[in-house]
Amino acid sequence: MSTEVKKSVLVAVGVIENAAGEIFVCRRGESQHQAFKWEFPGGKVESGETVAQALARELEEEIGIQVTRCAPFMRIEHDYGDKQVTLDIRKVSAFTGEPHGREGQPSRWVPVPELHHYDFPAANSPIVEKLQNNSEG
Repeated sequence: MSTEVKKSVLVAVGVIENAAGEIFVCRRGESQHQAFKWEFPGGKVESGETVAQALARELEEEIGIQVTRCAPFMRIEHDYGDKQVTLDIRKVSAFTGEPHGREGQPSRWVPVPELHHYDFPAANSPIVEKLQNNSEG
């Protein structure tokens, strides 16, 4: 009896907040999985990296910031059918540099109450919900 092992990917995700309480989001490119949807920046954790190291590397590469403080926010398991993803989400509360789409991707600061107007991948819905629930309090 053989059991098929589904590909599992660990992804470090950054919820980046500025002093005004807005969240930084980017739009995925045409060639990417979940093309043209908005996302919280981040990327795959490589072998030998911690989530915090991967997040720092990815945010430097994607949006040009250096993380100086981040804390665990939540963890999401999502099954896309062909692959299983684990999103390890960190809230980035301090950084140097001004975030921008270094790879040419559209990006912007969005007030938390407006996040639900953006089309995110299904796996990101719980992040938006948690942010909005936290900001109402």
